[in-house]
Amino acid sequence: MGKRQQFYAVWQGRERGVFDSWEACKAQVEGFPGAQYMGFDTREAAERALQRPYLEVLAERQRPPRQSYSPAPSQGYCVDAAYDTARQRLEYRCVHLPSRREVFHVGPLPDGSNNIGEFLAIVETLMMLVERNDPAPVYSDSEVALLWVTLKRCRTRLPERPERAALFERIRRAEQWLQTHTFHNPLLKWETAQWGENPADFGRK
Repeated sequence: MGKRQQFYAVWQGRERGVFDSWEACKAQVEGFPGAQYMGFDTREAAERALQRPYLEVLAERQRPPRQSYSPAPSQGYCVDAAYDTARQRLEYRCVHLPSRREVFHVGPLPDGSNNIGEFLAIVETLMMLVERNDPAPVYSDSEVALLWVTLKRCRTRLPERPERAALFERIRRAEQWLQTHTFHNPLLKWETAQWGENPADFGRK
């Protein structure tokens, strides 16, 4: 049986595009500073990937397979955030899953977004667990926040302003921690459709 053909997406190289052989890809990336490329089983998959940022595609590929539990998981920590659009206030918290005990609660902070709150809640929970040498999993129902943690960056488009100084100080601290520390805690999606509301939910829907 012949070797399966691979297709290569090149984000940064001598020429950007999809190439149908390693030799063609290699000609674009070999010796090119900061080359970004990846192999795929089909041309369609390579073309779809090329429409997205390289780091996002890389993070998805490197992320370990998500664990799925049935019934709902009973160990670990859950995080959630709530943004009050009327008052422009953000809160987030961490809850110990077995006991349903609130571990910490931050806010209200001036302005923000749910995804920022979830990102900060995940990172601040990881800070706590690493300090305790606790390998427990962390659950969030925000796909975006989980991706940001994987990328080690809060990719909000919210502009930094003086009234948001406290919020952005926390964001910078979280990003710096991610870039200078390692952790082994599984980061998992809380499957609301299967398990019901996240135990850290603020109940304001």
